[in-house]
Amino acid sequence: MANSASGMAVHDDCKLKFMELKAKRTHRFIVYKIEEKQKQVMVEKLGEPIETYEDFTASLPADECRYAVFDFDFVTEESVQKSKIFFIAWSPDTAKVRSKMIYASSKDRFKRELDGIQVELQATDPTEMGLDVFKSRAF
Repeated sequence: MANSASGMAVHDDCKLKFMELKAKRTHRFIVYKIEEKQKQVMVEKLGEPIETYEDFTASLPADECRYAVFDFDFVTEESVQKSKIFFIAWSPDTAKVRSKMIYASSKDRFKRELDGIQVELQATDPTEMGLDVFKSRAF
């Protein structure tokens, strides 16, 4: 189903891989890209469970927008191991205006397709999604 605002469809693989991350923890992160010619959101990169936050941030292009999901593991003050699923709307200042507009107008519709997101982050530069930001938003 296309998004009425931007006309973007969501490839079935996007939801499938998200369900694998959520239910089976087969991925640490997923990077999604809008393919303008096909007018749909596609899976661009899957992070293996052993990959780190640094691997995740390295997979985001410095001057292009992306959506991403990151399974963030942390330990509470009570020493309980937990995890939260973060949705990141990556829209760097250096990205093209058209790209930023397309990603912004498609975000809510796309996010609704991914049932189970616990925290949302908007980031225009790496400091807005630093590990400290993840930690502070996880609790």
